[in-house]
Amino acid sequence: MSHPIPPAGTTPGSRQPTPDVDDGPPTRSKIAGGLAVLACGACCALPLLIMAGVITGAGAAILKQTLLALAAGLVVAAPAMWWLQRRRSARRAAAAGSAGGCGGGACGC
Repeated sequence: MSHPIPPAGTTPGSRQPTPDVDDGPPTRSKIAGGLAVLACGACCALPLLIMAGVITGAGAAILKQTLLALAAGLVVAAPAMWWLQRRRSARRAAAAGSAGGCGGGACGC
């Protein structure tokens, strides 16, 4: 029977350390991205709304410009919020690590 080969730098019984930095997108970034998609979808639905008589051509022109500006702002804001969250998380992890970890001289590594 063959056994799986452990990754390099580990012993068979050891576990991989979990990273302290959260790299996943925060909820507010996901919401901003979803709202950007919704604004784009509404902008694409404008011709259908004009044909159905829900809005007029002038109203659609104003609404189109507003929706495009909103979508562009949200597309820029979503990754910016994600970047800020990663930066704050990394800063907190570094501060926590220096207080009692190897950076503080408490261990023998």
